[in-house]
Amino acid sequence: MDDFWVFGYGSLMWNPGFPFEERQQARLYGYRRSLCIRSNLYRGTEENPGLVLGLERGGSCLGVAFRVAQENRAPVLDYLRERELVSNVYKERVLSVGLADGRRQMALTYVADRQHPQYIGDLALEEAAMIVSNASGRSGPNVDYVFNTVAHLQDMGIRDALLERVASNVKKQAG
Repeated sequence: MDDFWVFGYGSLMWNPGFPFEERQQARLYGYRRSLCIRSNLYRGTEENPGLVLGLERGGSCLGVAFRVAQENRAPVLDYLRERELVSNVYKERVLSVGLADGRRQMALTYVADRQHPQYIGDLALEEAAMIVSNASGRSGPNVDYVFNTVAHLQDMGIRDALLERVASNVKKQAG
């Protein structure tokens, strides 16, 4: 059987929540990481939505690819669908990623649905920082999500200028 791979670009990188056999840095071409999704549940509420990451067309995105054992394929897929498709703001896609060891693999990932009401697109830096600063949801404060993602990206040697600028602006607003 073919390997089952999952590509994570946000919290899945540091909190996958499923068993895996292998983990490698990977690059997805044709999409970029963006704070483009209003979070009404995990990092915000209906009244005060936060911001979470989505994949948008253009550029490339460094993240993490996880190889899942075949016997775990169905339960991991069920788990990911429950986690990522709560409001259907993401579209499930299987896309080619380049692994750090040079292999290419098809990997399941979730891209932003630009037609969904929770899709917000590109925001001005100050507006994104203000939203992140003031939102909290079921999974905790929105600032934790952004700071954790930036920290984990940096630990992996990945720089994300947009997220780093938003995090820096959040700190300025707080201080």
